[in-house]
Amino acid sequence: MTIKLHFFGAAGCVTGSCMLLEVDAAQVLIDCGMFQGSKTLKELNYRPFPFDVAKIGAVLLTHAHIDHSGLLPKLSRAGFKRTIHATPGTVELCEALLADAAGIQEMEVEQLNRRNQQRGGPVVQPIYTRADADACRGLFRAVQVNTWSEILPGVRARWWNAGHILGSASIEVEAKDSGGAVERLLFSGDLGPGGSEFIADPEGPSGLDHVVMESTYGGTDRPPLSIADRQKKLNDELLKAHAAGGPLLIPAFAVERTQELIVDLLQAMESGVAPRGPIFVDSPLAVRVMDSYMRFGRDNDGANPFEALKESSWLHFTESANESKALERVKGWHVILSASGMCDAGRVRHHLQRLLWQPQATVLLVGYQAVGTLGRLLRDGAKDVRIQGEHIKVAATIRTLDIYSGHADANALLKWAQARGPIRGDIFLTHGEPESRDGLQARLQAATLAANVLTPQLDQAYRLEAANVIAEAAPPPRLDPSTPAKLDWHNARVDFQNLLTQHLLSAPDNAARERIIADLRKQLTASPN
Repeated sequence: MTIKLHFFGAAGCVTGSCMLLEVDAAQVLIDCGMFQGSKTLKELNYRPFPFDVAKIGAVLLTHAHIDHSGLLPKLSRAGFKRTIHATPGTVELCEALLADAAGIQEMEVEQLNRRNQQRGGPVVQPIYTRADADACRGLFRAVQVNTWSEILPGVRARWWNAGHILGSASIEVEAKDSGGAVERLLFSGDLGPGGSEFIADPEGPSGLDHVVMESTYGGTDRPPLSIADRQKKLNDELLKAHAAGGPLLIPAFAVERTQELIVDLLQAMESGVAPRGPIFVDSPLAVRVMDSYMRFGRDNDGANPFEALKESSWLHFTESANESKALERVKGWHVILSASGMCDAGRVRHHLQRLLWQPQATVLLVGYQAVGTLGRLLRDGAKDVRIQGEHIKVAATIRTLDIYSGHADANALLKWAQARGPIRGDIFLTHGEPESRDGLQARLQAATLAANVLTPQLDQAYRLEAANVIAEAAPPPRLDPSTPAKLDWHNARVDFQNLLTQHLLSAPDNAARERIIADLRKQLTASPN
């Protein structure tokens, strides 16, 4: 049997998950996610798809996060009118997430075009619109978890709980060619850490031919942490932020992270171990998602830990833009949770604009921060940043709390892979920056779980023949392989602008400033290329 597997995203980076499986004449897409991070990486979202949309017979979706689902409306807009298969929880969440993503794109493109017109720049179009997201909704079909679904002739699939967010799944695919040979593959999607009271532990089949698995934290081991330990660490952060004298801003992903944080924040305040004050959830998406968690949320005991959240007097949901702006007038101790978790879009950027320069404010980063994102720059100690063209000095306290991650660490990933054995063929590592991916590769190779542990590059394709894997000649790269894992020239330009501003301000007088500018101008005009 010969099938092909293409990696069109999340190869050498943690976003843009998209794989294409070819079986005879059938073509199935696994995920269709949006790239996030540096502007160079995000620019890929605007380009045509690197495959023929007309040939795609179906989409299999692991979960609703935008880096896995975010280009589905673009796919629909490009002519895909067949079925998107996903779990009931994912179907429900995607309705909210894709509409929200479209709204953010329309708003940010409108703001960008206003700035471009002021500067004489070109007008750009959003990747897709709210109307495109709405049209995409009708393509979703809910599947039954742990039950085989017929996808296309010769292809069937089965979804297994991945323990990452509500509805998240690993997808087992059984492909049968025209000669009757059968190949079994498993696409891990994003795997949860296990041991959570909010979501059931990851599951999965065993005895596979090939496994495609994530490696987000493939080089990181986290110490064991009980629920009480986690709550104590958050309580400590609340006490420190309160002592600083200003508000606490928590950039948080609207799905799962926000809901988990609300539970722990309320527990801390209502028990009296942390200072009490209003908690503002400033994310319309998080509010809509809350309804889904009220219906579908289940822990390992089958209980729903989210049912009582809206009953607390400390909790306030700000849905309208005016309600969000009104938070500027809130005085005294308070907590704001706002998306996005990597600080790259949404209302959190407005709050960062007004709080980052205030030394009494605290920003607590609780999720993964991809290279090139504002959250990663803050985490890595940036002293100056630019938000929507505005230069801002970072005076607020920046804290990191890596205990709310929805991803398994290296040890949990290794145990998950061991439980999938025997693996007759190879393991492919995706969804990880090089250092994390290479760290997991070394562990998996040492455990001899598969014939090979491969690290595909963007747009790389492989022929899968029984237990053999043959890499095809790589097409011209859309990006330099090193691009996703480093800051790009846009980041360097902003850093230089900030450096120049500080240098000019620290010059002794106007004459010195004029000399600095004259020297730079001379260098630029002498070397135009």
